[in-house]
Amino acid sequence: MELQLHDVWFVLIAVLWTGYFFLEGFDFGIGVLTRLLARDRTEKRVLINTIGPVWDGNEVWLVTAAGATFAAFPEWYATLFSGFYLPLLLVLLCLILRGVAFEYRVKRSGEQWQRNWESVIFWTSLLLATLWGVVFGNIVRGLRIDRDLEYVGTLGDLLNPYALLGGVTTLALFTFHGALFAALKTEGEIRDRARGLALRLGAVTAVPLAGFLLWTLLLRGGAPGLVTAALTLAVLAVAVFTARAGREGWAFVFSGLGVVGLVAVFFLSLFPNVMPSTLDESWSLTVTNASSSPYTLKIMTWCALAATPVVLLYQSWTYWVFRKRIGTRHIAVSH
Repeated sequence: MELQLHDVWFVLIAVLWTGYFFLEGFDFGIGVLTRLLARDRTEKRVLINTIGPVWDGNEVWLVTAAGATFAAFPEWYATLFSGFYLPLLLVLLCLILRGVAFEYRVKRSGEQWQRNWESVIFWTSLLLATLWGVVFGNIVRGLRIDRDLEYVGTLGDLLNPYALLGGVTTLALFTFHGALFAALKTEGEIRDRARGLALRLGAVTAVPLAGFLLWTLLLRGGAPGLVTAALTLAVLAVAVFTARAGREGWAFVFSGLGVVGLVAVFFLSLFPNVMPSTLDESWSLTVTNASSSPYTLKIMTWCALAATPVVLLYQSWTYWVFRKRIGTRHIAVSH
């Protein structure tokens, strides 16, 4: 079967979402851990500083994924953003408030001022980690899409058990991923506690993750999805094992592969659909009926080939520059 450009762009969009969840996954996890791991405000500042130089760069992947969807699959973009108007509006508000919180937290020295913004970081991180699972859970499950390729369901339809389990799964997995990042990037007592918490979170995460993957395979399973799901659970176990051995770097890599595996199961379950219809299978949005013209996809491909290496090199350089561990001794008392 000849490979078409719309198939290529489906894979590229999957890669962009994978990169976003890999990077923002631990980013959201750190935000949640400001309440679960930090014992005082100094330790909160340590955790926030681990992602301070990189959180905004991580969101580039989201902007690129949304932009690529708009250009390569305009029908997918239109139905997605109209059907998920309220959830995605909440996502947008959380992203805005979270960014403001990172920047405004240090603009005044008042303790209450900083506590309020730290609370915003926690709650927006928790909501975002959950909402993304709910959104993608609904996409995989299928939506009430009519013959005009428009969503005709309600907000209540989106709050179904499968999608809510998806939200619990992404929240648990991202928090586990964040705990391993904290163990990798901190030193001293907070590093030891982060590793201990990661071991407990790994066991907790395995339950909803296994249930969600099994449910996904029952809905839209296939051999590739089954293999990917098994590998996802395996790398989660390896992440816990390597964390127990004190190898935070490898543990973080394997927890990241767990995130990659979950997103891969999402997209493998979808293809060749991009938004399945629960009303009539023939009304589903597919890579064929939702895509732009071949000429548009060709121009986009050349632009992506030129721009992607530059973005990857810049972001890799950023992580290299800020690679050292930090601890409470690095937090100025007069901060």
